[in-house]
Amino acid sequence: MDLTLRPARVDDHEAVAAFTRETWPDRELEDYLPRTFREWAADDGETSHTLVADDGGEAVGVIQGVELSDWESWVQGLRVHPDYRDRGLARQLTDAVLTWARDRGAAVCRNLVFSWNAASLGLARSLGFDPCTEFRWAEVTPDADADPALAVTGDPNAGWAFWTGSDARDHLRGLTVDPAAAWTLSELRPRDLERAAETDGLFVVGEGGTRGLTLRSRVFETGDDGDRWTEYAVGAWADLDAARSLVAAVARDAARLDADRARLLVPETPRFVTDAAAVRADVSGDPDFVLAADLTDPGVGA
Repeated sequence: MDLTLRPARVDDHEAVAAFTRETWPDRELEDYLPRTFREWAADDGETSHTLVADDGGEAVGVIQGVELSDWESWVQGLRVHPDYRDRGLARQLTDAVLTWARDRGAAVCRNLVFSWNAASLGLARSLGFDPCTEFRWAEVTPDADADPALAVTGDPNAGWAFWTGSDARDHLRGLTVDPAAAWTLSELRPRDLERAAETDGLFVVGEGGTRGLTLRSRVFETGDDGDRWTEYAVGAWADLDAARSLVAAVARDAARLDADRARLLVPETPRFVTDAAAVRADVSGDPDFVLAADLTDPGVGA
C-alpha cells in the first residue's frame, strides 16, 4: 500500500477516534484510544513512540511503543481502520515499533491481549509474539476498618526475598504492573519495593516467616464515572491466611487514600484465583494474556 508511517500528531485525534470507537462492537467494552490518543501524541518523546499510518493526510492506523527499562519495551494500541485491514498494515506498524525498540537497546517487547480476543491473539502470534503469562484483576472494597490478622510491614528486603522464591513470580515470569506506565507489565526489581516503601505503599505479610507481598502501583481516576482507584502491582502470597491479611491491608490503604475502588493483579492459576475469591475479592471474569517478542532474534520485526 502507498501509505506513510509517521509520528502521531494531536490533530490526528478525530480520525483515530472515528475508527476506534467501535473496536469491539459485540462487547460492552469501550476502546481507550479515543480518550488517550491526544495525550499519547502530545507527550510522545524520549520513552514512547506513537505512529500513525497516513493515507493522503488521514490517519488510518495507529500503534504505540513504550520503553519500560533499559532492556524491556511494550507495544500497545494497535488499531487499523476497517477499510484497510487484511493488507499487511498491522505488520508494518508493529515492525516499525519493534525496530524502534531494538534500536534503543530493548531485548524484549511485550504486549497485552484480552483472552477472549481470538483475532488479536492470532495476529500477535503471527507477528512474532509468543505466550508469556496470564493474570486477572481482583477488586477489593476500600475499608478503613479492615484489620489484617497477620503482621504487615513495609520491609523491602523481606518482600524481595519472598518474591524471588514465590509461586507468583514463577507464574508471572517476574512481571508485575509497571510503576510508571499504566496497563503495562515489566520485571519487578528491588528498587521498586524500596520506592513503594518510601511512599508507604509496600505491604509485606510476615508472621512465622514472610508469607505475602503487594505494592501500590498508582492512584488514578477514571474519566467516565470519576471513580478514584488505587492499583496494586501484584498479589503474591503463600497461603490463604496470608492472602486474607494482604487483601485487608489493601482495603485499609485504599480507604486511607480516599479511593472508591481498589484492584490488584493476581496470577491466573486455580490457587491464586480461588484464594482471592475465598477472601472475598471480586475476581474479573476473564484473564488477560501477556505475550513477548524476542528482539534478539533478527527475524522478529524485520
